[in-house]
Amino acid sequence: MTAMQSLLQAGPEAGEALLGLMSQCCDLREFGAEVMRLALNALMSAEADALCGAARGERSESRVNSRNGYRQRSLKTPVGDLELDVPKLRRGTYYPESVLSRWSRVEASLAALVVEAYVNGVSTRDMSLLAESLGVSSLSASEVSRLTSELDAQVSELRGRRLDDQRYCYLWVDATYVRCRVAGRSVSQAVVTAIALGEDGRKRLVGLDCVDTESYADWRAFLASVRARGLSGLVMCVSDAHAGLVRALSEVFQGAAWQRCTVHLQRDVSRAVRRKGSEPLVRELAKAVFAERDQLVARALYPRAVDAARAAGEGAAADLLESAREDAQQYLSLPPGHWRRVRTNNVQERANREIKRRYRSVQSFPSRESLMRLVGAVMLGEEDEWAHHRVFSPESTALAWARPEAPAPDGELGRAIAEADRRAESIVAAIVDRWGEKG
Repeated sequence: MTAMQSLLQAGPEAGEALLGLMSQCCDLREFGAEVMRLALNALMSAEADALCGAARGERSESRVNSRNGYRQRSLKTPVGDLELDVPKLRRGTYYPESVLSRWSRVEASLAALVVEAYVNGVSTRDMSLLAESLGVSSLSASEVSRLTSELDAQVSELRGRRLDDQRYCYLWVDATYVRCRVAGRSVSQAVVTAIALGEDGRKRLVGLDCVDTESYADWRAFLASVRARGLSGLVMCVSDAHAGLVRALSEVFQGAAWQRCTVHLQRDVSRAVRRKGSEPLVRELAKAVFAERDQLVARALYPRAVDAARAAGEGAAADLLESAREDAQQYLSLPPGHWRRVRTNNVQERANREIKRRYRSVQSFPSRESLMRLVGAVMLGEEDEWAHHRVFSPESTALAWARPEAPAPDGELGRAIAEADRRAESIVAAIVDRWGEKG
């Protein structure tokens, strides 16, 4: 259940409380900080109650400990400094590792970034503005040193860990560009990431690096380092159609199919449209092809969509769609329950958005080291989330390595193909008619 769903189910009292809280805050940032403070305090209180075996003030035979007030703990977050109330216990100690760990990593990386900016000659005023924009109000050199040393060790372990503890069936690969200083100049750098799905059904970061360009040589070296750490079992790799990346994938992970991201392909096809009036038709045709849930219909629909785009006078878009056919439909050989996840590179797109969200506050990093520290902190936080959510069950994931089902008898298969052709023809005709009416 999402936080919004929980709020909606909480009734009007919760809504009134939030409105009252908002009226006490000067702006949305202050409101967000206060909501986060209350939420973290509530989570810590719940954890302390669980350790005690009963809620605070509750009489229960299951109680094994009791509360003993609070201690203050300051936490720097992207929305500002939060003063938290950490529960104390009468026997033993309580530290909210599960609540605070994901925030402390980013805290450390942001604090280190501000310090490094200062060391590298950023003006005091600009550094103060940067710190303020990141919600960092005060810094201790010893605190920064301690936090960053711990974080750097975690990021180093993340980037270099062995991957032979299990098999991985799917691999998503992509790059996103940010600016950082290299040899005294602010230049664009490619942050390349690789995310894989293990046989436990969970996503895992298997590769993270920073390179000058998305060249074939850079991609091959990056992917080779991933394989050298023990990644095996790949059934399919998913990415956009960057030529250097596709070539490197085929060489490093021989035997794994390459799935061209259908979202990127649809964007490319739309850009290839020459006449503005034809774009809705071509876009809808391409969308219908990849939204189809029946394998036979999807295969029959693809060439009909190409023909319809060409009949509309969009030869370039039709040629592009036709040339990508085999690579764009690789997912059809997999279990249908996996199609939605593996036909696009959305796994990477979400990770890239989180990296860019952090990057927007900084705009340019003083060094590659600071860039990798912050990106590493972000990806550590993402992995914390992935650890609690399976993409597929282990049983469903195992189907990725299963042999395809035996084909139906010739007569039955022929009838199924004929019916799929009729359905495909009907779908394309409806789209063409609908576009004609709009035109």
